[in-house]
Amino acid sequence: MTIVDKNEPQTRLQKQGRYKAVVVCWILGLGSLMSWNSMLTIGDYYYKLFPLYHPSRVLTLVYQPFAFVTMALLAYNESKIDTRWRNLLGYSLFFASTVMLIVLDLATSGKGGVGPYIGICAIVGSFGVADANVQGGMVGDLSFMHPELIQSFLAGLAASGTLTSVMRIITKAAFEKSDNGLRKGAMLFLAISAFFEFVCVILYAFFFPKLPIVKYYRSKAASEGSKTVSADLAAAGIQVEADQEAHGNAKRHERLSNKQLVFENIDYAIDLFLIYVLTLSIFPGFLYENTGTHQLGSWYPLVLIAMYSVWDFLSRYIPLLQCLKMESRKGLLIATLSRFLLIPAFYFTAKYGDQGWMIMLISFLGLSNGYLTVCILTVAPKGYKGPEQNALGNLLVLCLLGGIFAGVALDWLWLIGHGKF
Repeated sequence: MTIVDKNEPQTRLQKQGRYKAVVVCWILGLGSLMSWNSMLTIGDYYYKLFPLYHPSRVLTLVYQPFAFVTMALLAYNESKIDTRWRNLLGYSLFFASTVMLIVLDLATSGKGGVGPYIGICAIVGSFGVADANVQGGMVGDLSFMHPELIQSFLAGLAASGTLTSVMRIITKAAFEKSDNGLRKGAMLFLAISAFFEFVCVILYAFFFPKLPIVKYYRSKAASEGSKTVSADLAAAGIQVEADQEAHGNAKRHERLSNKQLVFENIDYAIDLFLIYVLTLSIFPGFLYENTGTHQLGSWYPLVLIAMYSVWDFLSRYIPLLQCLKMESRKGLLIATLSRFLLIPAFYFTAKYGDQGWMIMLISFLGLSNGYLTVCILTVAPKGYKGPEQNALGNLLVLCLLGGIFAGVALDWLWLIGHGKF
């Protein structure tokens, strides 16, 4: 007697193209922060052009209001916005803005001054708008898919920091002894970043929607009432049937409101906010301006940023081992609050410690940041329907960006008593 498993076709669809999807999500994650991390890692070039304007702090502070306000508007209207066009707009804006940085530098012949600085700030604002579109859109979209996909996307986000740090060290070393070498390295760096953003536009537009595993989860989300996946399903050649759409509309009325989702997941929201408040109150401004002079000289802040990025990247793979993944809500909150002990540790290390201790501290900051972020964003969506998972993903990214915004503002407190305002 043969036993027929009625769920077998669905199970097969859930696995088809899974590894391709993991790789594509990693690349899309890479592109989501590649341009912004480029700005951070060429900080030494901007400090040479604008030594009195605190580039790492000011540019980060300009970036965040645009990202936060845009994300708030998108999260509020999440159920009415088509994810495909939102993500394509974000990646395209990243590409265009990165190219504009190169054009601006060429047009001004790499000179400093208020005019070019204002132009750079305007471009950084467009990075913030692009980030809100892409990060919220992708996290929301992947929240109702297999957890490995969102983990891979988040790992790609961290990989962008690692890759840009390594590339910056290579370009700095390659051009260090040539005429105007710092500028040449920065321009090459931005050109490579623009290429990666263009690749992300192509991948998301033509390849990602057609993967079987992606089509399966998006079709499932549509059957549960999601309206955000329509254009992506159409791009994959799938039309939502009328009866399925009617069933979805009925389901949509049963969906929890954003307010209910926030209250049910308030601890996760607070966790993400506090994680990034702490991280961005130290990274990158403190590393450029408050760590003193050491044996590594001008390489010191680049090494610190590279160490943070590497450990942030590696730690995002730890939750793949189920035995090491933290799923306890109380445990996540305790771990998040305990990270604030790093503030006095950084203060006293910068004042009295050697560079080795600072490298160890920044490594732990990166490790805890990446690990806790992945644990929260992969655990929180469990138990909800597709539209609710999408909405929750957007809301959690809003809390994350709110934490970043608060962190970059608090980062200025490190300058008190240093006469650098």
